[in-house]
Amino acid sequence: MTRDDRFHAALARLGRQLEPTLLVGGNYVPSVRHGDTLYVAGQIPKDGKGLAFTGRVGEDVSMETAREAATLCALRALAAVRESMGTLDAVKAVLRLNVLLQTSPNFTLHPEVADAASNLLVEVLGEAGRHPRTSVGVLTLPKNVPVELDMTVAVTD
Repeated sequence: MTRDDRFHAALARLGRQLEPTLLVGGNYVPSVRHGDTLYVAGQIPKDGKGLAFTGRVGEDVSMETAREAATLCALRALAAVRESMGTLDAVKAVLRLNVLLQTSPNFTLHPEVADAASNLLVEVLGEAGRHPRTSVGVLTLPKNVPVELDMTVAVTD
């Protein structure tokens, strides 16, 4: 099974479809390549129907829902890579993953939410999906989403 096949299998497992081309909400692009590095813009939990999740983790968003949102964000980040490179086989390594969580003041399980995104990257990319990561809680995120993530990947032609 190719990485692209595993990507589609993960979408099907979650019962999600993404828009045919990732739409951005401002004056920026989904990703930009500089040499052998691809920088992927922040991705929020949207699917082909729009925002899939809103709210604050630890208040109105459960741990399970937050993990599903993180997984969807990771799928969108991979979709940005596919749009830029044509295939996920172009990924040599995930160099960095940053996961932002809109949380209640007493929420401290940031890594457990971020693990869902990390697990998805390894599921789809194999060893190339293993990465360093930062997960932090913030007061607000765009459109009141519970999770946003961005990543940097090493790519090859």
